[in-house]
Amino acid sequence: MRETPEELKELQALLDASLSRSTSHLRSIINGEHTLTAEQLTQVLTGMRTLALSTVTAKGEPRISGVDGHFLHGKWHFGTARDAAKARHLAARPAVSAAHLRGEELGVFTHGTVEILNPRDGEPAADWPDLLAYLKDFYNDDAFDWDNEVVYYRLHPHWMTVYTSDVAKLTAAPRS
Repeated sequence: MRETPEELKELQALLDASLSRSTSHLRSIINGEHTLTAEQLTQVLTGMRTLALSTVTAKGEPRISGVDGHFLHGKWHFGTARDAAKARHLAARPAVSAAHLRGEELGVFTHGTVEILNPRDGEPAADWPDLLAYLKDFYNDDAFDWDNEVVYYRLHPHWMTVYTSDVAKLTAAPRS
């Protein structure tokens, strides 16, 4: 867990607000017995978690692909090749939806916009050096040409909700 108390507070406020703005159908599925607190969520989402990421083409057609997601400081971070179609989509249209699913055990659903953390031209995000150190430690320092080959993003959520079939079982399970 890398979140500060303030980041946990912000994440909890987002989770609460998102659920309160949701349809009655969704609220009937995701309720106190079938969701996680911000603190529980950050304890469950450690390491790399596969995300299904949805972008939109210039013609307005949806595209979905998988990315390595890292939940750090209460937000998803992910990367792709600089020349990938998804990178072109995100440069032109930064709105995305992402889902992390673990069978029926866990579902984390997020809508928001992305920020480029290491633009080819321009200044990187202020926290890029710390994020890069984390990523190099996770993937190995020489896994990529970190300056030219990959581009990383932070998803700033405006809506996020979490479903779990069994809170106690999920939070008691060893983290993998």
